[in-house]
Amino acid sequence: MLIAGVAIMLETSVLVGLIVPGDTIVIVSATAVTSVPEALLLGSVVVAGALAGESLGYAIGRWAGPHVRASRLGSWIGERNWVRAEVYLRRRGGIAIFLSRFLPVMHSLVPLTVGMSGYPYRRFIAWTLPACALWTTIYISIAAGAAETYRDLADSAHWAGYVFFGIIALGLVAVLGGKQILHWFEHRHMKD
Repeated sequence: MLIAGVAIMLETSVLVGLIVPGDTIVIVSATAVTSVPEALLLGSVVVAGALAGESLGYAIGRWAGPHVRASRLGSWIGERNWVRAEVYLRRRGGIAIFLSRFLPVMHSLVPLTVGMSGYPYRRFIAWTLPACALWTTIYISIAAGAAETYRDLADSAHWAGYVFFGIIALGLVAVLGGKQILHWFEHRHMKD
């Protein structure tokens, strides 16, 4: 649980999520969940990690954003992505903060961009908290549900492993498909 919380924190604060997606770590962690209290505890840790990371990303953007953007890391990310994040935030405001949690690359850049923009921190948290909670609920539900199904079938069905991987695969296809559809709808708001 601690690893999942820290991984999500790093994903949104220092752009680690562009290299190692936090989604994977949350999914792996959620397969160990065996009860509702464990799911709630893992969910709380992941949401807290996500909020800490988004807050740290916001703070980095507020105090060092232009330096990060001009650094080697900033050039690796690419000016095009920085501009897309700025345009998206300018056009969509708070909804961009909410939806960025579900968009590739934007989930790592938007907190920094919001911090650089002077957007009020309270409004930033008001938009990002429900997004983090929804994101966490989706991922934990899919992985914990798949693992529970496997545990229920493991003793009686030799094909239980296939069911487990099938549920994970279908869940990931649904999530990735949803992200792609969301990106398709939101892409027009990212163009300058």
